[in-house]
Amino acid sequence: MSITVQASGAIGLTTAQVEQRRRDGLTNDVPARASRSVRDIVRANVFTRINAILGILLIAVLATGSIIDGMFGLLIVANSAVGIIQEIRAKRTLDRLAIVGQAKPTVRRDGTAVAIAPNEVVLDDLIELGPGDQIVVDGEVEESALLEVDESLLTGEADPVDKEIGTSVMSGSFVVSGSGAYRATKVGRDAYAAKLAEEASKFTLVRSELRSGIDKILKFITYLLIPAGLLSIYNQLVSSNESWRPAVTGMVAALVPMVPEGLVLMTSIAFAVGVVRLGKRKCLVQELPAIEGLARVDVVCADKTGTLTENGMRLSDLEPLGAFDDSEVRAALAALAADDPRPNASVRAIAEELPEGPGWSRTAVAPFSSAKKWSGGSYGAHGDWLLGAPDVLLDPGSAEAVLAEELGASGLRILLLARSDRPVDAPDAPGVVRPAALVVLEQKVRPDARETLEYFADQDVSIKVISGDNAVSVGAVASSLDLAGGDHAIDARELPEDRDRLADVLERNTTFGRVRPDQKRAMVAALQGNGHTVAMTGDGVNDVLALKDSDIGVAMGSGSPATRAVAQIVLLDNKFATLPFVVGEGRRVIGNIERVSNLFLTKTVYSVLLAFLVGIAGIGSQIFDYEPIAYPFLPRHVTIAAWFTIGIPAFVLSLAPNNERARTGFVGRVMRLAIPSGVVIGVATFVSYLIAYAGPDASEEQKIQAGTTALITLIMIAVWVLAIVARPYVWWKVVLIAASAAAYTALFTVPFTRHFFKLDPSDPALTGAALACGAVGIVLVEVAWWVSAAVLGDERRLLPSSPGGAA
Repeated sequence: MSITVQASGAIGLTTAQVEQRRRDGLTNDVPARASRSVRDIVRANVFTRINAILGILLIAVLATGSIIDGMFGLLIVANSAVGIIQEIRAKRTLDRLAIVGQAKPTVRRDGTAVAIAPNEVVLDDLIELGPGDQIVVDGEVEESALLEVDESLLTGEADPVDKEIGTSVMSGSFVVSGSGAYRATKVGRDAYAAKLAEEASKFTLVRSELRSGIDKILKFITYLLIPAGLLSIYNQLVSSNESWRPAVTGMVAALVPMVPEGLVLMTSIAFAVGVVRLGKRKCLVQELPAIEGLARVDVVCADKTGTLTENGMRLSDLEPLGAFDDSEVRAALAALAADDPRPNASVRAIAEELPEGPGWSRTAVAPFSSAKKWSGGSYGAHGDWLLGAPDVLLDPGSAEAVLAEELGASGLRILLLARSDRPVDAPDAPGVVRPAALVVLEQKVRPDARETLEYFADQDVSIKVISGDNAVSVGAVASSLDLAGGDHAIDARELPEDRDRLADVLERNTTFGRVRPDQKRAMVAALQGNGHTVAMTGDGVNDVLALKDSDIGVAMGSGSPATRAVAQIVLLDNKFATLPFVVGEGRRVIGNIERVSNLFLTKTVYSVLLAFLVGIAGIGSQIFDYEPIAYPFLPRHVTIAAWFTIGIPAFVLSLAPNNERARTGFVGRVMRLAIPSGVVIGVATFVSYLIAYAGPDASEEQKIQAGTTALITLIMIAVWVLAIVARPYVWWKVVLIAASAAAYTALFTVPFTRHFFKLDPSDPALTGAALACGAVGIVLVEVAWWVSAAVLGDERRLLPSSPGGAA
């Protein structure tokens, strides 16, 4: 048989032809994954619904001539500026790491093979292929040496497809075995995968469970804003009998705090900072929701080779078998290694030890695949040689298989060199196998693997070691790391095909060997079916499908181009020990967003309720003929009320450490605290205001005193809500809460700030009433917190301190 068949034009394009195609625009100009332009970032942060609402209210209050009351307009600038800066930082980090982690196809130009960036491929380029390579553009096969391509990610077809000369290949598929080359026929946005993925591959910050939950909350708030806003407008402009200037400022003061202006901003900042922090650890986040997904992971499926063990191997020993002598064995191994154009780690280790091939002429080839677990070459009179898994090629009861099992029990990788009675490309290969030697390869366990496994155990994250290697060898490595269940590894060839039964086996065991690629995929699906959130780590082409199907796919930077392409996260430093930091970062992001959501939504709830209470009282004054009630606050009051109860504390809390694993039910948990807390604050503030209110004909001093009384009550309870949300306490959280309380004390006592913000706590009776209402509100909020924790069955929320978030 002819080993590598090739069509005409095998030298590829010339330099002149490449330049001409570039001038004609025939390049692979596909947008970068997980990134958007600076222009898009600026537009998305400036032209928001919240900025539009605040902008309209700002224009209204400036029309009254009160510039000080327009301070809330600075929120527009702050929200936009901070969001833009953080997202641009994240973009630059992503773009920089994406270049490092980019899979570079090998093209043949002027007869020379050269690796280039995918966007440098031009129409008619001749692109070489080997195991694990991703097909980056559509094309037609020009050379084929038993080339098999997996198209399941595009078509759903489970079995690899043989690709002969003249057949088409589609971008987004990847090579399973064999080698060859294809000519690019469609590039850029014309390519098949580009058409499918152009929209899906854009910046995906908004597509996450967390963001969808926040969208639901914002939609709910919008429904409340409309009637509350209309009621406030009617009350201030019609019922209160005030002149238009105080009526407008009162209306604006009622509407501004209803808008959760910082909620989306803090969410964006938390994600963006997460990207930057992970980038410093050489961790490329290709899809931003992956940061959130990591917080929910409770099972990590890890490959052995390249994850628990280091990437490289060393040929430790050769054990000739039967009548085969050492020189014949070494010659056959050297020939197989020398003729492999894209050797895997095992063959590279053999080639390093036996660099000089015997010069045999190969007449047939059988590329390695994860499904059959062997490869081979036919060399005419020198014989037909196989290299693969002993427990696949040998009778399990043979002496050679027993010896291989014993050697593998020490954690070594054992391969069998054997001679076949037929060509290796025969339909019924491998045929009758004569064992020639056991090839002993040494793998070094990563020094940080034990510490990493211990971290996951402490965090209640299960580890499943899923490897294509011999089960005994995998078990030996797992046992050396004290992984629970490592001493009784399961041979995947004995696993049930039924998903429920497979899930049951997976729940009871941790270590699996001889796992086929389709079984890895089935294992991930079975774990997900049992309610687990699964992260899958891998570096080989046999991991691609499982990586794609897992909730979070994590690829090693040294892995195959196909694995890096489908994974949401790439560990560019190839360190499994980076994964705990990645998981911790995900927990920090989602846990802290939940914390700050409580603060923002509590403010929205009490603002809406207070507006309703004042508005209904205003309508009632017209019906029942009593004195109308104006809104208690000026816009400057609601601005300072948010400074130290929400704004600054929320920013600090959004970036704080948090090790608690995220759980489902984000919206329910947030609303269970925000609604009762907001109701208590709104009612207590209204009662406090009624106590101090002296009627519409009151003097300016009395109006300021009434507003101050209500503001003291509001701030007291809001600071206590901050103290609840900050739990469990560590020193810096105590300092944050104390600083907030001290800042408000200063605002109410320093003459300049009292005058500037129109505050007057000088009436002891009114201030005492405000403090009393605030104290009652604090007790009610605390009770609501404990009841909420009991309803949720969350013992952690009942504790004054716990490890989560204490670091």
